[in-house]
Amino acid sequence: MAEPLPICYLSGAYLPLAEARISPLDRGFLYADGVYEVMPVYGGRPFRFAAHCERLTRSLAAIRMADPLTRSEWRELVSELLVRNGGGDQYIYWQVTRGAERGRTHAPLPDIPRTVFAFCAPLPVTSQQIKDSGVACVTASDTRWARCDIKSVALLANVLLRQDSIDAGCAETLLLRDGELTEASASAVHVFSHGELLTPPNSWRILPGTTRSVVEEMAVRTAIPHRSAPVSQAQLTAADEIWISAATREVQPVTSLDGRPVGTGKPGPRWRQVYEELQRYKAEVAGTPW
Repeated sequence: MAEPLPICYLSGAYLPLAEARISPLDRGFLYADGVYEVMPVYGGRPFRFAAHCERLTRSLAAIRMADPLTRSEWRELVSELLVRNGGGDQYIYWQVTRGAERGRTHAPLPDIPRTVFAFCAPLPVTSQQIKDSGVACVTASDTRWARCDIKSVALLANVLLRQDSIDAGCAETLLLRDGELTEASASAVHVFSHGELLTPPNSWRILPGTTRSVVEEMAVRTAIPHRSAPVSQAQLTAADEIWISAATREVQPVTSLDGRPVGTGKPGPRWRQVYEELQRYKAEVAGTPW
């Protein structure tokens, strides 16, 4: 990942990222008591802004917090931060924590000013090598907490699982729980098998991915049969194609899993259809209201 862009937002102020400071008593720092979003921006236009805001509000409600900003205030914040960082292709990260209190108390949950933080960074580009050869992944047992549907800043388990893939020289770690696929350490997983695209159904075990939803829409646009359904470990290892999707990945083909080829060992034709349809869709919405 490239270094962040220079200007951030912190609780009402735009300032150089290098100068941003929070209290060490912030509950986000002490307890990971907060949630976040990551959204791609193409040509200065936020992609699926409404869906990201809706998920942020759902995550906040799940941890018993109201959204501190209105939708129009989030829109103004995002727009201003993108402009101050030069526009173009970026991704924006934003998070809300419960705020800083005097002392450290698990409960009751304090009614204090929330900490709102956001920054931008250059958007990663899917390389030609990935498009030609795909990526390698490994599998691991899903050791995350029980509420993966909340986009919490408590990501230690995800970080350690992602490190498993780095240690193996791979791009991602696909997660299994009770013999079934959930998702990956920082991506949704899509499996093409027996003529249809399968994605594990949303539940407490899975983050409802915005990019996942886009991939499913592109499957519909390209007439690829799709449904949400459980995917067993056996189905995963025998799949014709496996894809991973995320805000900073778009959708990428997995061509090796645990050292064995997926399908032909090359990016599959259905992945290419969906990837190319996504590029067409991005061109369609460029310049339209967001």
